[in-house]
Amino acid sequence: MLFLSTIIIYIFYTVLKPVRTLPIYQPADVNIELVDSTVQYIRKFHKIADFKLVDQNGDTITQDTYKDKIYVADFFFTTCQTICPIMTDNMVTLQNELKNTDVMLLSHTVQPEIDKVRQLKNYAIDKGVNDNIWHLVTGDKQQIYNLARKSYIASKTNGNGGPYDMIHTENFVLVDKQKRIRGFYDGTKPESISEILADIKVLESE
Repeated sequence: MLFLSTIIIYIFYTVLKPVRTLPIYQPADVNIELVDSTVQYIRKFHKIADFKLVDQNGDTITQDTYKDKIYVADFFFTTCQTICPIMTDNMVTLQNELKNTDVMLLSHTVQPEIDKVRQLKNYAIDKGVNDNIWHLVTGDKQQIYNLARKSYIASKTNGNGGPYDMIHTENFVLVDKQKRIRGFYDGTKPESISEILADIKVLESE
């Protein structure tokens, strides 16, 4: 009788236990300092805009590359000596933890005038990047900066993507299979990696 009661209690607990979900971030939900003025009013249906960039192997990377994929995005540059090496090391940790999953990574250079394909390839080799799941992309600066500010909502700075415009952000952004933002993390902190991995499991169970 005690055994049966235990089973019943367990079943009730399992059924009634709230299922953890992640928020779907809209520009209007985010600190106004992080949001470009042209998208601050958006309260629903925000998604990552289409893009066309080139990766470390010279391959064209678009939304189709990440179709039906969960992925983590960030912004960096190869000659950075401050936060970028820490962020890249944390991305490597993510890569290693996610190697047996369908989750991908996407790193955008914010200095495309310097970080051409060859430069990205050398950096990728040096850091041990797995080309199958992690693309380091370069391309039109205006497009990359618009993605950072208006799509990923990852930058605290204003600018027009011109020659003197510079984005330098520690944000990692978690994107779901529907191209929606589901999490922001400090890419310089090791504890953020554990948080990202836990949140990815939540997304995988949706």
